[in-house]
Amino acid sequence: MERYYHLCRNHQGKVVRITERGGRVHVGRITRVTRDKVYIAPTGAGPRGFGYGYWGGYWGYGAAYGISLGLIAGVALAGLFFW
Repeated sequence: MERYYHLCRNHQGKVVRITERGGRVHVGRITRVTRDKVYIAPTGAGPRGFGYGYWGGYWGYGAAYGISLGLIAGVALAGLFFW
């Protein structure tokens, strides 16, 4: 968890793609990082880099929500996927 905490802190304010251990993918801007969670606000970039993002059963932009650092399997800058 410590690794992802520092990685998320270093990328705060940037759009990232976070993959959970269960395979769920989140795309959004990191708005806040605590020792337990990273909070991201959906940006509207879908998995193919266009359209609206999908999370929690609705389409579009949304308020920031938290993801437990213990569930994270990977973090990458979204710019690497959406160009």
